[in-house]
Amino acid sequence: MRVLVQRCWGPRLVGGAVDRRPSPQRRALAGLGGSADGKDDRDARVREKPPWRVLFFGTDRFAREALRALHVARENKEEELIDRLEVVTVPSPSPKGLSVKQYAVQCQLPVYEWPDVGSGEFDVGVVASFGRLLSEALILKFPYGILNVHPSCLPRWRGPAPIIHTVLHGDVVTGVTIMQIRPKRFDIGPVLKQETIPVPPKSTAKELEAVLSRLGANMLISVLKNLPENLNNGRQQPTEGVTYAPKISAATSCIKWEEQTSEQIFRLYRAIGDIIPLQTLWMENTIKLLDLVEVNSPVLADPMLTRHAVIPGSVIYHKQSQILLVYCKDGWIGVRSVMLKKTLTATDFYNGYLHPWYQKNSQAQPSQCRFQTLRLPSKKKQEKKFVAVQQCIK
Repeated sequence: MRVLVQRCWGPRLVGGAVDRRPSPQRRALAGLGGSADGKDDRDARVREKPPWRVLFFGTDRFAREALRALHVARENKEEELIDRLEVVTVPSPSPKGLSVKQYAVQCQLPVYEWPDVGSGEFDVGVVASFGRLLSEALILKFPYGILNVHPSCLPRWRGPAPIIHTVLHGDVVTGVTIMQIRPKRFDIGPVLKQETIPVPPKSTAKELEAVLSRLGANMLISVLKNLPENLNNGRQQPTEGVTYAPKISAATSCIKWEEQTSEQIFRLYRAIGDIIPLQTLWMENTIKLLDLVEVNSPVLADPMLTRHAVIPGSVIYHKQSQILLVYCKDGWIGVRSVMLKKTLTATDFYNGYLHPWYQKNSQAQPSQCRFQTLRLPSKKKQEKKFVAVQQCIK
């Protein structure tokens, strides 16, 4: 049964006496603006229990899974958890829009493009991978505040790219945090629920995103089932262990052969390879490394690898395994395919470029035919272009 009350922050009667304890709604917005007596200036009627009216803010695949869980809950009339569900996303260069918009349109949910958030009344907001700071005025429109589904164990990896940084830094444990949004800064609000999982060995950011998105969606539904209680039990984030996960730029994809170990290069590949290929420089041409593989022991034991002096960036074609071997700070990595004007297998690259070069320079050593670190200019234009690429593939 639906229970509605007037003025969510007014006093409540308990056993015939006035209960002066702060309501869950007021606790949800503690620390934000409001009237001095703790009462909301609006006369909107606020629900004390489900079904909730939810406004969802999101963009990418991770957010889509949370939206899917909300939509499934809304369709489940027996459970009565979600009454109304509307969606806010951001503009995209893709005509179809981002993943969240595509799903919302498919499910015939009302969709708004930021900064338009519609004009309906809602009980609670939900944010997942939205990438926009929400104002205090907007947060105050929701009696229960706005929840954030964040794919890390906060306070580790605050910011817009937590999954990428989890993989990039070789974390062995990660998780999802359901927290309350606060204005002005990202990911600092109280934690309502947090669960951890081991990071699967050698998983890519894309693979880890799929696992965490399902975990986060289930956790969100769990929190909404007991929303007032979860708000009352929220805890502040610890001040120790804070790390930040800024957006990656195109420059991140440039391999530093002299500085990075093979493990660091593989982490980089697993972290961002699905978004942007790793890049390097060969004979003054930018070349993208599309398919990196670890080099096994039999290949490493091949005498051809010890026959010549090598330095970081040296490239050798290994005919038996049909891969390019590239030397980095502490050893070799394998490359199965590259892009230089067009996509080439390692064999194609050897036949079309490496072998002809060695024929012209018969006395040359592998150290003279090498990949070099690509230095990209740090321009805002380049960052905007990269962000546009990220949005198009979501």
